[in-house]
Amino acid sequence: MQRTLINETIKYTDKKVRIKGWVDTVRGHGAITFLDLRDRSGMLQAVCPNDLGKNLKEEYVVEIEGIVKARPPKMVNPNLETGKIELSVEKITILAEAESLPFDIKEGMKLSLPKLLDYRPITLRNEKIKAIFKIEQQIIKSFRKTLTGLDFVEFQSPTIVPVATEGGAEVFRIDYYDRSAYLSQSPQLYKQIMVSIFERVFTLAHAYRAEPSVTTRHIAEYVSLDAEMGFIDSWEDLMDTCEVVIKNMFADVEENCSKELKMFDIKAPKIGKNIPRIRMRDAQQIIFERTKRDNRKEPDLTPEDEQEICAWAKEEKDSDVIYITHYPTKKRPFYTFPDPENPEDTLSFDMLCRGLEIVTGGQRINDYKKLLENIKKWDNKPEDFEIYLQAFKYGMPPEGGFALGSERIVKQILGLDNLREASLFPRDMGRIDRRLSS
Repeated sequence: MQRTLINETIKYTDKKVRIKGWVDTVRGHGAITFLDLRDRSGMLQAVCPNDLGKNLKEEYVVEIEGIVKARPPKMVNPNLETGKIELSVEKITILAEAESLPFDIKEGMKLSLPKLLDYRPITLRNEKIKAIFKIEQQIIKSFRKTLTGLDFVEFQSPTIVPVATEGGAEVFRIDYYDRSAYLSQSPQLYKQIMVSIFERVFTLAHAYRAEPSVTTRHIAEYVSLDAEMGFIDSWEDLMDTCEVVIKNMFADVEENCSKELKMFDIKAPKIGKNIPRIRMRDAQQIIFERTKRDNRKEPDLTPEDEQEICAWAKEEKDSDVIYITHYPTKKRPFYTFPDPENPEDTLSFDMLCRGLEIVTGGQRINDYKKLLENIKKWDNKPEDFEIYLQAFKYGMPPEGGFALGSERIVKQILGLDNLREASLFPRDMGRIDRRLSS
């Protein structure tokens, strides 16, 4: 007899099936035992005589044969896809035993964050925690689907690089045979090179930032969803394309992850006809007028500023999402295109969602001589960028792109408190699977 997935058992009322999965709960009730079984498709209640179920414990892996029966009307569970049926057990085979759990998996979301991560292989079995990564999977699937539909080509970017992509000290240096190399801060240089090959490209890359701080907004390794496109007529083409990606992403999550969203009692972020777009200096002025907090001369928005301008966007534009544009040149990497009307600013943007940046992007410099000049101006060595510069030396169209932080999007959709909750196995200053400090 072939295995039947749990959610398919609803098609087999009064027929014999064989299912496989984990014992989620065991409940004794007089002469019978009730089991909740789960597999990748869902959950099913099974009823068996005590002699069959007495030795089972939570998380045992089992194979069960039995007859699918309709539940009595008063026993129907409307919250379960299989809630109108149950399995009358005839045979149980234990495929793997499990030790007693250190805590109740069903209470996993109530654990402290350190304990949640210390026991990650176990806490990931919690239905609500597992839902976080179902949503991340949908986000990545939607990203791929949208860009493929827009004639973008996917490529794979290297993780070990010869030079820090965006400069600065926040890089992981590694021993590369007898030489120094780095873990990539982003796939930026490679996706620009690939524009000269395919015109429109995207990649899913692991990116690394050695930020010497522990916050709820940062982790040392994250998943970056990157896109780059050539022959743009305007830098606003990039925001238009990114807007399509984000709108499709939220719509796909809402359509395909309704059960997961319901677990968190939340809806996907709201976007109107168009995402609002305002300059960074105008955003700082609005924040000053609303709060009297004067950051109008600062080169970037503070975390509090990001939250405040998102509150403004929600109140004034009925949008959970907003573009902030024209960040100062000194706060952007060497390849960012300066605003022709004011070279102190750049043709760049961030997208904020519910108080946090989730996307960054902009037009890039495609002129070889200007890039060479900027590399020196940013205290870098042109010879370190030889491969990168070849793409521009031999012809690069006007181009630009954007990058989305996968974990940040998940965090903001679900309203999680800490970015680590949206990372399967987060890396930070104090953790690389195990805690590095006592």
